[in-house]
Amino acid sequence: MTDNKDITTIEDHFTERYGEPGSPTRVDFEIKAKAFLIGEIIREERRLAKMTQEQLADRIGAKKSFISRIENGQSDIQLSTLYRLLEIGLGKKLELIVS
Repeated sequence: MTDNKDITTIEDHFTERYGEPGSPTRVDFEIKAKAFLIGEIIREERRLAKMTQEQLADRIGAKKSFISRIENGQSDIQLSTLYRLLEIGLGKKLELIVS
């Protein structure tokens, strides 16, 4: 049987690296992580739709560089932009769940 005293949870790792939940450093990390996740979802849906960044940008009246920044998690987008990207640009349904 192995000794588990050296095993840490992901929560322990995040707390050690980014601070306690609710601390400014941790909140900043979590915001950036969510932006990255949203970008990955948009990138994957765009790829599934067999569209280029430029084609998606044209559909929503934006520039390709804007789509690139979002997909790379480098842009803090508004809900209205997320709606335009997913529903108008990609023909998907946007649903939000707060838990």
